[in-house]
Amino acid sequence: MMRERVKKLRDQSLKAVPRISMERAKIVDEVYKKYEGAVPTPVLRAIALKELMSKKKLCINDGELIVGERGEEPAATPTYPELCCHTVEDFEIMDKREKISFKVDEEAKKVQKEVIIPYWELRSMRHKILDRMTQEWKDCYGAGIFTEFMEQRGPGHTVCDDKIYRKGFVDFKKDIAEAIKNLDYHNDDEAVDKKHQLEAMDIACDAVMTLGKRYSEYARELASKESDEQRKQELLEISEVCSHVPAYAPRNFREALQMYWFVHLCVISELNPWDAYNPGRLDQHLYPFYKKEVDEGSLTRDDAEELLQCFWVKFNNQPAPPKVGVTLKESGTYTDFANINIGGVTPEGLNGVNDVSYLLLDVIDEMRLLQPSSNVQVSKKSPQKFVKRACEISRKGWGQPSMFNADAVIQEMLNAGKSLIDARCGGTSGCVETGAFGKEAYILTGYFNLPKILEITLNNGVDIMTGKKLGLETGDASKFESYEQLFEAYKKQINHFIEIKMRGNRVIERLYATMMPVPFLSVVTDDCISRGKDYNAGGARYNTNYIQGVGIGTITDCLTAIKYQVFDKKNITMTELMEAMSSNFEGYEDVFNLVKNKTPKYGNDDDYADSIMREIFEAYYNTVEGRKNTRGGYYKINMLPTTCHVYFGSVMGASANGRKAHTPLSEGISPEKGADTNGPTAVVKSAAKMDHLKTGGTLLNQKFTPSVVEGENGLDNMASLVRAYFTMDGHHIQFNVIDKAVLIEAQKNPDQYSDLIVRVAGYSDYFNNLDRVLQNEIIERTEQSFEGCGC
Repeated sequence: MMRERVKKLRDQSLKAVPRISMERAKIVDEVYKKYEGAVPTPVLRAIALKELMSKKKLCINDGELIVGERGEEPAATPTYPELCCHTVEDFEIMDKREKISFKVDEEAKKVQKEVIIPYWELRSMRHKILDRMTQEWKDCYGAGIFTEFMEQRGPGHTVCDDKIYRKGFVDFKKDIAEAIKNLDYHNDDEAVDKKHQLEAMDIACDAVMTLGKRYSEYARELASKESDEQRKQELLEISEVCSHVPAYAPRNFREALQMYWFVHLCVISELNPWDAYNPGRLDQHLYPFYKKEVDEGSLTRDDAEELLQCFWVKFNNQPAPPKVGVTLKESGTYTDFANINIGGVTPEGLNGVNDVSYLLLDVIDEMRLLQPSSNVQVSKKSPQKFVKRACEISRKGWGQPSMFNADAVIQEMLNAGKSLIDARCGGTSGCVETGAFGKEAYILTGYFNLPKILEITLNNGVDIMTGKKLGLETGDASKFESYEQLFEAYKKQINHFIEIKMRGNRVIERLYATMMPVPFLSVVTDDCISRGKDYNAGGARYNTNYIQGVGIGTITDCLTAIKYQVFDKKNITMTELMEAMSSNFEGYEDVFNLVKNKTPKYGNDDDYADSIMREIFEAYYNTVEGRKNTRGGYYKINMLPTTCHVYFGSVMGASANGRKAHTPLSEGISPEKGADTNGPTAVVKSAAKMDHLKTGGTLLNQKFTPSVVEGENGLDNMASLVRAYFTMDGHHIQFNVIDKAVLIEAQKNPDQYSDLIVRVAGYSDYFNNLDRVLQNEIIERTEQSFEGCGC
């Protein structure tokens, strides 16, 4: 049950208008102008964080029990000029754009123009990245062949483990001092650099402790002025909590939540990581505190629930910092992708579901907020009660929690070289990405447009949208004598464009390693302290880079149409198909009907199409997998889009499967819209033919009308579908449960549906926050039914 305090905090969060805060930019600017060149770069970064934590305005919202905001108030969003120095025109666009806008006052524009731009315009990582890229890379980036995550945001995708619940930052400082003491200046050529990194980590520990101390003093000051006795006592309790954490390890449930939140704030204030920091296995981390206090009688379930509800609001108060250009198109949302894992297994491999797991599910159900994202990790050992409770919430129609196969996630990590314990203690973050929590820097480097590569292949290396020759000359498509010849050309083009992306990636990796260290994030990531290396420079125990493949459903159906209609059945020639595509199928209705309606499609458990999907997947996997990054780790793939499937479709003409020009591609590993006609069981059977265990994550969306999943029978069918897919080693599945008619009505009358939430890709968002093209894409997703599917 939501108490009055939480109702008010939730309402405040929902009504908060995202705005640009210049506080962080001004403080960082002052530090750089004073210290740049006078101290080592890691120390400079740490000083900037400490100054920010020493000077930033504090905020304790009325009635809240967990404290701390990234900006001066809820939804006040900082900029990161060292990453992306926005132009004044950028600010104007952010202020006026219809979707994902940020209010920008005149003072902010003045500071940006007169203070920030003169110093940071040529110093920002965005400028340095684009300045160092080849024209070839820029042409491919501009054409929508791939994107680059770090063009406006920093490396991220890391998750908290249990260390911050066992140790305080006084303890971390002791670890750092010991590491400095053990440096070998005679035999280690990097000893001096390591000392600088460790000194920076030490300062970063001071930064978070400074924030805690200031909040303790501020709460006590507010208490001295408070006339309401209950609130006075609450403020004194906040003061006591903040006097202990983050300096020392938490002693109870409330301190554990506050400890995490201070760490979260410092990670996302130090830099702007993509994604934000994540609480990881929150139920397992919190359970020892919860059980001890409940057993002692010092904490009730209702009080713990209220604390968690206050905790949920804190995430929702932090919109993802503003993005512009392609980066906005690939991730057009306020969501910052903090994703809480629930369930799974214990480090010993036993069922990890506990009382806090169910408590968290209740909080998700009650709070109905976009942030944090949430997921359940379903193992063979997970109780059916747990799975059904998660499905019960999901069928309410706002997309949380999503479902992950804990056993597959563990196997993925074992395949990638993680230890069994680290794999069991890991999970998923962001949208669907797998990692070893607290021990891995698993960095997403951008999306890769698989269908666009075919478009370029069919045009002998030329991008028809720009007229530029970007690919290899692999031959005149009309003269290919077999499907195999076409597919070989396609594979060569994939390799060509991955090589271009990879050369750019290596430059970007080194820029971040040398110029943008993150000493605070390094403190809370094993083994940065023991190695004396930064998170961005290979300090983590595991260092993985990912390139995300987009449009597997679209490219599968395209190649299937060509193989089936051109080479196998010979119903049309390649010349006829290409003429039809160049005309957007206008005047070529017969060709359109053949490829759209008379061709096998991925998503129907049809081996003809599904075997082609596997071939594409393997070609992409083999091109990327195992390439070395500059941090001592390797590249892997995953399959997800955020909103990039819309952008990638917008830079393409018509496709061989009947997709019209400039319309969205398929999202995740989901089938093309309307192509999956044999029900949800056929979809998961098709999707399971991909080798998910080779990836770092795959994303599967399914859409049902509410009537299909209502009642106990509908709930059983949902749970059975999840279990069946996971038995086949599927990685992830999530649900949109809503009537198409409701979405159409919401599009026509947005004011009447301001609180309508839908599942987009690996996250949920307000339907009104989505642009019309994405709204239409969600409306047109196939509405599945369990009737006749054998569930």
